[in-house]
This record gives sequence, structure tokens and C-alpha cells, in this order.
Amino acid sequence: MQDNVKYTEKIVIPCYDTDCHWRLKPVSFMNYAQEVANRHATLIGFGYDDLIKSQTAWVLSRMHIIFKRIPLWRDKVTLSTWHKGLERLFYLRDFRMTAEDGQDLIVGTTSWVVLNLQNRRMVRDPHLLDEDTKNMENAIETPCDKVQMPKDASPTFVRDHQVSYSDVDMNGHTNNAMYVQWAMDAIDYALTSEKVLAELRISFNHETRPGQTVSLWHLVRENGNIHMIEGRTSEASAFCVEFTFADSSDDRTDLSI
Repeated sequence: MQDNVKYTEKIVIPCYDTDCHWRLKPVSFMNYAQEVANRHATLIGFGYDDLIKSQTAWVLSRMHIIFKRIPLWRDKVTLSTWHKGLERLFYLRDFRMTAEDGQDLIVGTTSWVVLNLQNRRMVRDPHLLDEDTKNMENAIETPCDKVQMPKDASPTFVRDHQVSYSDVDMNGHTNNAMYVQWAMDAIDYALTSEKVLAELRISFNHETRPGQTVSLWHLVRENGNIHMIEGRTSEASAFCVEFTFADSSDDRTDLSI
């Protein structure tokens, strides 16, 4: 559906976007969200083709997603997105995925910056977005705070990951969704396959490119329900993500399939 203030698509969840319990993977939701965000931005005049004329581009900085009920393979869902304009440093964009009955499945809020591709500096232009296309509806009430390891934390080294072909997007650096995939893979499969992801918050701190090595560090908090993964290069923190898990018996998902 095309709308100046909200863009909506119908999706049938494909098998290749689900896990061993037929549940939509978090990386798959992130891929969907990136695509509908791009389509809506293009529709209202500030998409990739519009910004690249001035050698600028959208860069995702923070993301907060709440999984209220995870859709399953073959489910018919509706994914909507809208932007909320500029707030301080960030341009805000929200997402909402609903079931056929209109009930919320997944909600999310994201914070973006515009980056000058030549000098790698942020561009803050309050006139970049048309006020007529802004929608102040909140999928999540507040923007995502910065996610970082506690100062007194002692995370455990998991492994090194070398940025390779499958990680890299059209801009030549690691796609944002891949950081979530690396982070999920850094947690024991017995946990990620059986527990249900209830919430994730992530900060994207520093881009990574092909050939770079990213070391993954894992911290478990609050009785094992919260897991933090940080990816570090030799220069800086590339990303930090916080996952909150619920038991598979939780009513966020239906495993009677």
C-alpha cells in the first residue's frame, strides 16, 4: 500500500526465513524492515537514489525490536513503516508487523543518521524530510538508547569472524542484519533454538568491511535471560546487541505445529 505517511506490504513468511520451530528469524525481520524502509523512503523522495546525488546515504545507528508473538512459516502478515522526522541527532523510523486478525506480532523503532560518503561525517539537515510525510505514531514509545557492555563486565571471548562475501551489502560494508546473525550464532544453539527471543536492542558503532576480523564477546545477565554480544575490531566496537529471551512455553509463540 502506498501512502505518504505510512508504507505497508503483505508478506507470506517463507520457509528459508524461519528456524527449526518454523519461527521467523530475527535477521529475517531485519531484512524485511530494511527493504520496506527503502521503498517508503524512495516513494516520498529521500531514498537511496535521491541521497546518492549528494554523495550521502542513510546509516542505521540503533534499533529496538519487541517480539510480541513470532510469526511462523506460511503465516500471512502485514508489515508497515513510517518516519517520525528528526529528533536531536537521529532521524526516527518505526515498524509494525501484524497478523491477519490485526494483532501486533513485532514492533520496532530505529534511529538513523545521514552520512557523507566522502568524509564519513554525519549530515544534520532538518529540511531533508518533508513534514507532510511525517507520522508521529509510536510503535515503541521511546527511541532506542545506546547499547553497550557494562563498564565492570567481563565478557567471554567466543570467536573471531572474518567479514566475507555473504556479509557485505550494496554499499560494500557489512549489512546491519548480519550483526544480529553473528550475535545469535555466538550464543549456544541449545538456548537460541529452544528459547523464544522476546526483545533485542542493538547499537551499530563502526562499519566493517571485507577482510576485517571482528572478535565476538558474550556476556550473560539476569538469570540467563539476557545475553549481550559485542563485536570488536582492532580499532573500535563495531556493534553491541542485547537479547532478552523467554521460555518456549511463553505465549509469545505457538509451537503446536
